[in-house]
Amino acid sequence: MDSRWTALQLDESVNTPLYLQLARKLAEAINAGWWQADEALPSERSLCDALAISRVTARKALDILLEQGLISRRHGSGTFITPKLEQPLSRLNGFSEVLKAKGFKPESQWLSRVRTTPTTEEIIKLGLSPNAEVCRLKRKRLADGVVMAIEISTLPASCLPDPLRVDSSLYAHLDSTGHSVVRALQHVRAINATPELAELAGIPVGEAMLMMSRIGFDAANNAIELTDTYCRNDYYDFVAELKR
Repeated sequence: MDSRWTALQLDESVNTPLYLQLARKLAEAINAGWWQADEALPSERSLCDALAISRVTARKALDILLEQGLISRRHGSGTFITPKLEQPLSRLNGFSEVLKAKGFKPESQWLSRVRTTPTTEEIIKLGLSPNAEVCRLKRKRLADGVVMAIEISTLPASCLPDPLRVDSSLYAHLDSTGHSVVRALQHVRAINATPELAELAGIPVGEAMLMMSRIGFDAANNAIELTDTYCRNDYYDFVAELKR
């Protein structure tokens, strides 16, 4: 058995049922990055042998993790860690930065990168003149090869003259050119996947998604980024810490 399981021994002397103890310890281990996304967990039988528990206990614990979206079962292959990204709402981080901090490998698949005229909404939200130009970036955002979100970003051409120069991280590119986003206003709401979004994300048409709309500001308080991110709800969570 993998040495990572040595800290998962259960305590029969406490009142908490063994399957709940195991589910909690496994969830903590997964969230701490003991196993990487899409990595297989040991079989139920191996788990039973290593922890001296019954098959029923192991199955009930894994069922809880399945309900929480932390694992998935693949017929004939076993149980695997579900790629899942928790993004705090209290900090302004780029997608790539958040993924790297969680141990994921970030990747972008560009769908389009163009310099064009702005829409009416973009003119209003970015405070542009009608004859200004913008750069619009559309891409899939992936973690360890799994599509997490579809992202559309629009920036004034004065901040991003050549969209083809953006590599994997838009924020890193803006930092390098002196146009850092230092604060943002962000709204999150639920939507249903359109046929286009469903095809790009690999989900059924009409499935629930999380839409995150963000307006980013530079140090001079100028709006320089307008981004709509359409997130898969099975792989993406937003987390906020509340204090009283």
